[in-house]
Amino acid sequence: MIAALIIGCEIAFWVFVLAGLVARYLIGWKKTGAVLLASTPVVDVVLIAVTIIDLRNGATAELVHGLAAVYIGVTVAFGHRIIKWADGHFAYRFAKGTKPAAKPKHGKAHARMEREGWYRHLLAWGLGSLLLLFMIWIVGDADRTQQLADMALWWGAVVVIDFVISFSYTIWPKRSGQQQV
Repeated sequence: MIAALIIGCEIAFWVFVLAGLVARYLIGWKKTGAVLLASTPVVDVVLIAVTIIDLRNGATAELVHGLAAVYIGVTVAFGHRIIKWADGHFAYRFAKGTKPAAKPKHGKAHARMEREGWYRHLLAWGLGSLLLLFMIWIVGDADRTQQLADMALWWGAVVVIDFVISFSYTIWPKRSGQQQV
């Protein structure tokens, strides 16, 4: 059930974003569009509430319960950036807006972009881990929530690997003409 809810929340996130952009640019309802875009966090609240209710009702934590916290951490850390990206591309394509700037592909600007992405990943991990710890605390049964603690540790390892890759561009900046990994 939680896995289906995560998929449903991801779909709902994009429905809110698309509806907000359509309202803003195609229909001309700027306030309605802004409200729809600002409503995307409601999806996160529903997801975490249902996840906690499921655990409080006796479910043993599984990977999908941990993924709910990961999803929320990622949407909080990256959600605004994703919406801004979608807004810029939608405005360009459908409302004669200016063409969005291309991402830097080499040099110091690319290294800075990679570091900023890692900082957001660290924020996502921090927020997600706090949610995981909150779920562990609220359930109060270490045996039933071990999977949540494991999720925070595994995700932490991914953050460390991401750090090494992201900051390697600061030490060894990618030169023009060099293929991206």
